[in-house]
Amino acid sequence: MTRSHILAACRSPIAPRNGALAALQPHDLSTPVIGSLLDRAGVAPDQVGELILSNALGAGGNLARIAALDAGLAQSVAGLSLDRQCAGGLDAVLLGDAMIRAGMHDVVIAGGVESYSRRPIRLHNFADGRPPEAYDQAPFTPWPDQDPDMAEAAEALATELGISRVAQDIWAQQSHQKALAAQAGLADEIIPVAGLDHDSFTRALGPRHCRMAKSVCGSITAANMAVAADAAAFVMMVSERFLQTCDRASVAVVAGKTLGADPLQPGLAPVPAIHAALRMAGLSPTDLSFAEIMEAFAVQAIACQQGAKLPAEIVNQNGGALARGHPIGASGAVLATRLFQDLTTAGRGRGLAAIAAAGGLGSALVLEI
Repeated sequence: MTRSHILAACRSPIAPRNGALAALQPHDLSTPVIGSLLDRAGVAPDQVGELILSNALGAGGNLARIAALDAGLAQSVAGLSLDRQCAGGLDAVLLGDAMIRAGMHDVVIAGGVESYSRRPIRLHNFADGRPPEAYDQAPFTPWPDQDPDMAEAAEALATELGISRVAQDIWAQQSHQKALAAQAGLADEIIPVAGLDHDSFTRALGPRHCRMAKSVCGSITAANMAVAADAAAFVMMVSERFLQTCDRASVAVVAGKTLGADPLQPGLAPVPAIHAALRMAGLSPTDLSFAEIMEAFAVQAIACQQGAKLPAEIVNQNGGALARGHPIGASGAVLATRLFQDLTTAGRGRGLAAIAAAGGLGSALVLEI
């Protein structure tokens, strides 16, 4: 069966909500990234067959179609919007891979965008005439008593596995340290938007800052959980047939998997997805050169690294979401973009990207150059 290949990957800077990107609607964030992606890949707008776009907090209306039109893609690009919350950006890449392998398209742009700053106000309506009530988190299971707040679930995970606040804080500090050290290199993957050309949240986080951080739930604090953020990220995916016509280096999509797991413990959901993706690829954790693991919470990243038996030295070598922020629908695509950059910079190797999502979902992707 034919493989899909990634020709290019790039993203916007990541900024905390109500920060430097707050004035932009999701398609405003997406368009400059898609334009730069076309340029980097050497692909004309009319060669793109589909745009798959993940978004978790928007108001619907097929945002992918809006972004495709705004980016100047052909009118024949229908646009496919999806919502798998945090996993959606990575699942967009998996769906693009499936479309290409099935022969539906030769060129697919896949990724995600989120504007926490411009998200719509959502309301619960009632049949008995009560006034509508605003809500922040959508339901992720049909059982209100088995649909935990994400911070509460992270604290339960920390308690279950015995991962201390100190261990979580050390992971967060290291994430910022690695991201700061990598800033010059990260510039290669970042497309300046609205005058911002870097991830604005990254800072010199130290032990004192962590000790002073306010507890959100038990050991979960403002320092060891990712901030809500705005960003867009996309990859250019092509078939082997198209690749033969363009004479460009690429990264191959080897395997990927999305699985459901215990909704009470969403932080562990990537572990079975990682195992499944590696089995599909015929690889073990020690065969990997890079692993980009989502850091929605430090405890979740630690649990996934340990549970999947990933060598600690290959995980998030240039920092993670704790140092950048969590633009929900885009976060998985940020991981895919980071992994593409890791592999192309090294010029060889295999890599893994993995992410958890509310409701007990885990997604994993394996790439190779």
